[in-house]
Amino acid sequence: MEVNGIKIKNIIFDLGGVILDIDPQLTIDALNSLGVGNFLENYGVSGHRELTYKLEIGEISAEEFRNLIRKGAGEDISDREIDEAWNALLLHFKEERIRILRKLKKQYRIFLLSNTNVIHKEYFFTTFREKYSMEFSDLFEKDYYSHEIGLNKPDPEIFHRVIEENNLNPEETIFLDDCEANLQGAKVAGLYTKHITPECSIEKIFD
Repeated sequence: MEVNGIKIKNIIFDLGGVILDIDPQLTIDALNSLGVGNFLENYGVSGHRELTYKLEIGEISAEEFRNLIRKGAGEDISDREIDEAWNALLLHFKEERIRILRKLKKQYRIFLLSNTNVIHKEYFFTTFREKYSMEFSDLFEKDYYSHEIGLNKPDPEIFHRVIEENNLNPEETIFLDDCEANLQGAKVAGLYTKHITPECSIEKIFD
C-alpha cells in the first residue's frame, strides 16, 4: 500500500463503523423504552456530550453511569437492563473483515484506536470471543481504548500517544475512521488518513 508514493508500513484502525457494525439509533430507542426520555438531547451517544464523554475517557465508572441513567429515567432500572440498552448499538463483526485483519497483520504493523467505554468493551470482547474463539486484542499489535488512557479522538494527543509508544513514523502510517472529525485530529498528528464509508469499506480497500 502506497500513499503519495510512500510505502505504508503501519495501519491504525478505528473500531465502530470500520471493523464493528454499529447503529446508535438502536441504543437511543432502547434507552427511551426504559423511560430515559429525550436521551439524545439530554446526554448524547456520540461521546461529545457530558455524560457519555466522561464515560468515554474513564472519568466516571460504569456504576456511576448507570446511576445517572436511573436518575434520568426516574425509576429503578436494573444494571442488566441499562447495559443491554447501552450495548444495543453494537452489531456485527463481519467474518470478511476479521479475515482481512488477520492477513494484514502478516504484512503491516496494525493497531486499534477506539473511542469507547468499559461497558461496550466488555460486551464486544465477550461477543467476539464467543464467535471466533480468540481474543479481539490478538488481531492487533496493540489496541487502545479511550476510557483506559483518558484521552479520546479527535484530540491529536491520543494519536501522538500511539505514535510515540510504538515508535511509528507518521509518514509511513495511515489512520482509518468513519468520522471525519477524527481524521482531522490524525492529520494534525502527521498521519495519512482514509475516510471509511459504506462505499469505501476496509473490504473494498484491502480485498
